[in-house]
Amino acid sequence: MNTLTTTLDTVAPAAPVDPAAPAATAPVTPAPASGPQPLARLEHLDVWFSDAHGRRSQVVHDVSLDIHPGECVAVIGESGSGKSVTARTLIGLTGPNSHVQATTATVFGRDVGSLRDREWSRIRGTQIGFILQDALVSLDPLRPVGAEIGESLRVHGVRDRAERTARVERLLAEVGVPEPGLVAGQRPDQLSGGLRQRALIASAIANHPPLVVADEPTTALDVTVQAQVLDLLAQRKADGTAILLISHDFSVVGRLADRVLVMQGGRIVESGTVAAVLQDPQHPYTRQLLDAVPSGHTRGEYLTEDGRARAAARAADTPGTTSTGTSQRQVPAVVGPRVHRPAVLSARGLTKSYRGPDGRDRAVVREVSFDVYAGRTLGIVGESGSGKSTTASMALGLIAPDAGTVLLDGAPWSALSVAGRRDRRREVTVVYQDPLSSFDPRWTGERILTDALDGGAGTVPGLFASARAWRAHRAEQTERAAGLARVVGLAPEHLAKHPLRLSGGQRQRLSIARALAPEPKVVVLDEAVSALDVSVQAQVLDLLAELQETLGTTYLFISHDLGVIHHLSHEILVMKDGAAVEYGDADRVFEAPEHEYTKTLLASLSSLHAHSTPTGAQ
Repeated sequence: MNTLTTTLDTVAPAAPVDPAAPAATAPVTPAPASGPQPLARLEHLDVWFSDAHGRRSQVVHDVSLDIHPGECVAVIGESGSGKSVTARTLIGLTGPNSHVQATTATVFGRDVGSLRDREWSRIRGTQIGFILQDALVSLDPLRPVGAEIGESLRVHGVRDRAERTARVERLLAEVGVPEPGLVAGQRPDQLSGGLRQRALIASAIANHPPLVVADEPTTALDVTVQAQVLDLLAQRKADGTAILLISHDFSVVGRLADRVLVMQGGRIVESGTVAAVLQDPQHPYTRQLLDAVPSGHTRGEYLTEDGRARAAARAADTPGTTSTGTSQRQVPAVVGPRVHRPAVLSARGLTKSYRGPDGRDRAVVREVSFDVYAGRTLGIVGESGSGKSTTASMALGLIAPDAGTVLLDGAPWSALSVAGRRDRRREVTVVYQDPLSSFDPRWTGERILTDALDGGAGTVPGLFASARAWRAHRAEQTERAAGLARVVGLAPEHLAKHPLRLSGGQRQRLSIARALAPEPKVVVLDEAVSALDVSVQAQVLDLLAELQETLGTTYLFISHDLGVIHHLSHEILVMKDGAAVEYGDADRVFEAPEHEYTKTLLASLSSLHAHSTPTGAQ
């Protein structure tokens, strides 16, 4: 059920307020922009969702906004703040079991609640382009991305096949897709996350809609492609396109937006021009979000108050340790040089090729070498398609290199057979970008951790000499699982839940706990924080730093986010087109890059962050 009313007294009252919830702030009504009539307007929007028992919970409270031609309005907030629900309501996609109430909800002067499905079908695509974050779900998995983009063009008037093909390739090139003719013939599952996202953006803007709703459009993109896509959207904006941007990335907001609304708990708590909000934030929540952004300036520091407090407590409890202030990590090695530490994981000359749909072999990794040192972090950075994840898979022993070798503690690793690696599999574990897809949805958090503690063997009673021995083992593993949960900041009630009932940050903490369960020598993190909003990302990064400080954990960290890489890494490997183009100490790579590609990456990062650095940041 999805209802929209325009009278306040026809919707049932919201669910009772949780007394433990923070006090509601007075609603902020953004000042309307001057100029022509808005293309879209919401006034006093409230949204509820009903559960299976008919109970309602309110997720959006008294939100107002308008968007004018040639303007970008950005909505910033954490996951669950109500920003995506607000955007979807504006285009008639609030979802099932929703109840919508507003004094005004219009697009192109028409009441949103009066539009039928057939009318929405005509509006979406021609008048409204919609860019979602999750391209894998949004794109049809059964047909090539070029066919999907072409279908949008055909439905809306481009009948000539040759013209559609040419426009599809031109659109893909505009959003930074290499070899657009080749990519157009591939299905979504054959493309990297960044390429899928670029294809989705191309589809959304194919018909030059006057309004684009972009929900986290650049999260999966590396900094250079992100800059290219933002330039494209900025050009569309200059030509008169209105953009509603949903994001947690302040650099993206600073680059593209004119006005900013900050949402917390379903309410707008701050609004204003992009310069006013990002350079001189007034609300504590806005300042908290800005403080949580990782970069080279935060290197050696915890990002959250909780992280800083725990660091200060550990320093106070350690005899002979002098705290240098609660803002600093008490880990000299985090920013210091490597001091005679052995290489736990070594790669030499890794090479891997795959055959493309055109029958040609393409090298996705070419002669890559690196070392991961005990108790330290090697960050691998590069744009989508640079070979980062393939390199990680070879390091994990999940795929065999065509050439080259991986050593674990100086002994052969990649050269071993699957059976030969089985006994050492627990020594190298992994945390993925989307933990939900790697969990058994039928298992509780406790079952996931106890299975990891048992080595994934699915231990059953029949393997034990007696029922007493089985019960003793089960009790021991349950206690160890609870201990792991405490290490990563999960409470006992979290272990009783299934993954779908946990938040994104809680799922990622559970994923990290699972990776730590077998006491590995190396944890590989493959885009492990790229899908998290800024505050949850800060919590997870603080957790990783704390585990390294207290347990001496070793990380191989793969990311396209240069700020995250610089914040966390000791050494950095920069990859482009499958090759390692630069490798060395993190500060040296960022402060004095030697390769032109590294310089280009850092220039793109500087360009993005120049628009979003808060006053007083160094």
